[in-house]
Amino acid sequence: MPAREDMPSTLKRSPKKAQDTYAETHDSAVEQYGEGERAHRTAFSAVKHSFEKVGDHWEPKKKKGPSDSKAAGGRDTKAKTAGGVDANASKKHLLEVAKKLDISGRTTMKKPELVEAIQKANARSDRKALAKSKKKKK
Repeated sequence: MPAREDMPSTLKRSPKKAQDTYAETHDSAVEQYGEGERAHRTAFSAVKHSFEKVGDHWEPKKKKGPSDSKAAGGRDTKAKTAGGVDANASKKHLLEVAKKLDISGRTTMKKPELVEAIQKANARSDRKALAKSKKKKK
C-alpha cells in the first residue's frame, strides 16, 4: 500500500517535505523488505534524521543527523528512542521546544528531564489531535 494512503496523522499535520521523506522511504523500504513494521520503522528513521516531533507534528531540525542514541546506534542497539524528540540537540534548543509546548518548570530541568517532558507533551498533543479528528468525522 502506498505510504501516502496510510500515513500517520502526525505526518499529515507536518510540512510536505516530511511527508515526502516518509512516503519515499517507506515505498522504497517496502520494495526492499516487504510491507510491514520494518518499512514503517525505516521511514520514521529517515524522518527523524531531518525533522523533530514538536507537539502533534514534525518540524525541520536546524542540523540534520541522528535524533537520539537509538538512531545513532542503528537497529541492533539496545538504546532507547526519544520518540522523535531531538535528544542530541542543545539544552538551549530543548528549552525553546519546551517553551513552545508550554511545559512548566522547564527552566530548572536537566537535559534528560526536558527530553522526557517534551515526549509527554508530544503524546498529549497527539491524543488531543486524534480526539479532535474523531469528533470531526462524526
